[in-house]
Amino acid sequence: MKLKSLLTASLFLIAPFAIKAQTVQISASEADAKIVVDGQILGTGNAKIKVPKNSCVNVKVQKAGFLRYEQTFCNKKGMAEPPKKQFFDMKKDDAEEASIKTDQANIDFSIEINKKQDVAEVWKRANQIVTDYFDAIEVADKETSYLRTSWSIQSFQQNTIRTRLIIKLSKSEPLTYKVKLVSEFSGAPLTSVKADEQFHDWDRVLRKYQNVISDFTTRLGNQ
Repeated sequence: MKLKSLLTASLFLIAPFAIKAQTVQISASEADAKIVVDGQILGTGNAKIKVPKNSCVNVKVQKAGFLRYEQTFCNKKGMAEPPKKQFFDMKKDDAEEASIKTDQANIDFSIEINKKQDVAEVWKRANQIVTDYFDAIEVADKETSYLRTSWSIQSFQQNTIRTRLIIKLSKSEPLTYKVKLVSEFSGAPLTSVKADEQFHDWDRVLRKYQNVISDFTTRLGNQ
């Protein structure tokens, strides 16, 4: 009888702390934001998720043009219980707001030079256009008509963008240059400009560089 009473008392003490599945109501400020749970889209804007006992679930909230949000909810002994509700107040992607989508990124553009312009003057003007947009030139070889700027880097909340300009001689007759605006992203903030393996071609360019190609065409091209 005494043993039975002890067992009953033990169960009584343990029961309130037994782990059971938890439910979390997920909502986002953007009604069409995708709610992705462990890699699968569970809903848009709102979704109710279950966190099984002794497990964790990963939740991502995504929408094009907005910052990415991610949170892991765990339902394990010794860890804080998942909240009943979780609201994500989504903010605009500052990297996208500072840039434009364009077909001019990472493409060689051929610019045939106006024949009325002196060759030496053309190279001088080309350098002037470059320095209108970039602070530092890494390589400038007048003899081979090759110019490359240093990387210009800018960090955002969830991204790092690096940009450079490359000019090279395409052909001498008629005098034609190839101009390439290189635009790359890392997908993470504060990435070192030297971390080449972390950068990838971006189909956007920062707004401050959006007129580079057109300036070359207007000021040097065979209009």
